[in-house]
Amino acid sequence: MDYATALLGLAVVHLLAVASPGPSTVLVIQTAAVSGRRAGLLAAFAMMLGALVWAAAALFGLQVLFARFEWLYLVFRIAGAIYLLYLAYMLLHHAGAPLPEADPTAVRAGAWQGFVKALLLQLSNPKVMVFMGSIFISLLPAQPPSWMDATVLAIVAFNEFTWFALLALLFSGGVVRAFYRRTKRWLDRVMGGVLGLLGARLLVAEV
Repeated sequence: MDYATALLGLAVVHLLAVASPGPSTVLVIQTAAVSGRRAGLLAAFAMMLGALVWAAAALFGLQVLFARFEWLYLVFRIAGAIYLLYLAYMLLHHAGAPLPEADPTAVRAGAWQGFVKALLLQLSNPKVMVFMGSIFISLLPAQPPSWMDATVLAIVAFNEFTWFALLALLFSGGVVRAFYRRTKRWLDRVMGGVLGLLGARLLVAEV
């Protein structure tokens, strides 16, 4: 297998997967719209870190461990579903609350809260690792050289951060934030509903 072709195929397939709508997209958009550009970029960075953990796990055998001990995968999956449902509840519960006025201390705290939420969301979804493991098996040689493993991780990091950073920059803009402020009640309900449905789907999904 030609290494360059394999890496290019991996980059394209992974980017398409990252760009597909999901809980990560919802959370980054909501974080950027509520807490601003810095918070959105921190959330994007957290998504990248979480994806790197799962990508490294897929490269170095955690998928085999999950296949052998199905209960371990089940625990991760249920935890991820519960966390999604929790985020959905928080969005729905606070949908009617107005956005707080700008305060440097509150903005900094909100940015780091967004980082933690995004990282926990990414780490609590083992389907990320299962997906990565499947495309690694499909597109990479059976025994790739060590430099190729490092390149794969670099591709994952670049795709994840670039996509989510673009979302953060777009939805933290003044026009979009002003629109969010006017329609917060309904947008939060929609995003909370989406997260709730995704959490329920993850909860009842087959292994």
